[in-house]
Amino acid sequence: MKTAVARRGVAIMGVCNVTPDSFSDGGRYLGRDAARAQAEELLRQGADIVDIGGESTRPGSEPVPAALQLERVLDVVRWTAERACVSIDTTSPAVAAACLDAGAHVVNDVSLLANEELASVCAGSGAALVLSHARAAQSKMDGFGGWPMSAYQDVVVDVLADWERAAARAGELGVPREALVMDPGLGFSKASRHSFELLRRTAELVAAVDVPVLVGASRKSFLTLVDRDAKPMEREGASLVAALHAARAGAAIVRVHDVRATRQALDMEVVLGTRIGHAGPDGEGV
Repeated sequence: MKTAVARRGVAIMGVCNVTPDSFSDGGRYLGRDAARAQAEELLRQGADIVDIGGESTRPGSEPVPAALQLERVLDVVRWTAERACVSIDTTSPAVAAACLDAGAHVVNDVSLLANEELASVCAGSGAALVLSHARAAQSKMDGFGGWPMSAYQDVVVDVLADWERAAARAGELGVPREALVMDPGLGFSKASRHSFELLRRTAELVAAVDVPVLVGASRKSFLTLVDRDAKPMEREGASLVAALHAARAGAAIVRVHDVRATRQALDMEVVLGTRIGHAGPDGEGV
């Protein structure tokens, strides 16, 4: 990841959903062989981190028992961790602990530490902890972007305040500050315009915290603000611009489905900043 940040200014986290019902690609990578193939493809396309999850976080989704999550993800976590940096996307301490034992390096918590035992698990293993902002479980979301506009006075200020409270709890439970990553939680407990505003003001988030910021806008419903009828797989253009914007604003990690296209866009930015004949992003002359 450090090499990727040095080269592009941002690391690419590729999404591996081992679920039947994720909003974008549910069912495509369910099963050991399909999940391994997806993880391998993400790495081939240029992912620096593979984020593996066995529980959908689409609006209205219900929690998945830890045993079922592990049945879905443990093999691919172990297999991928031998090849790359792995993040386990879960809110379950039992799942996090088993996956860290299997070689995962990061816990991606989309609940903002609703279960504080997650912090204890990370503290005990030395793993990094992504605290993604949310104010309720996704089962409480009334459709995509279905959150009252009145829930936030200033969404950036309010999200940062909520995040800092969770970070302080994690610190009290033994997670060092340098092991934390801040994620504004686009699409979680937010109306579409809240998510858009957080993305637009990524630079403010980066300036406000002393930890890396992760932005995950890829294929999310708030992107339909620029194309109302676009289905998740039809949001690649908006997703790429969102990733570029986040990178320019100082985000350390972008979480994406379309790894190759994102890598191309980020690397083209680097090339455009060079002169013809000078080294490009992979050290080759351009």
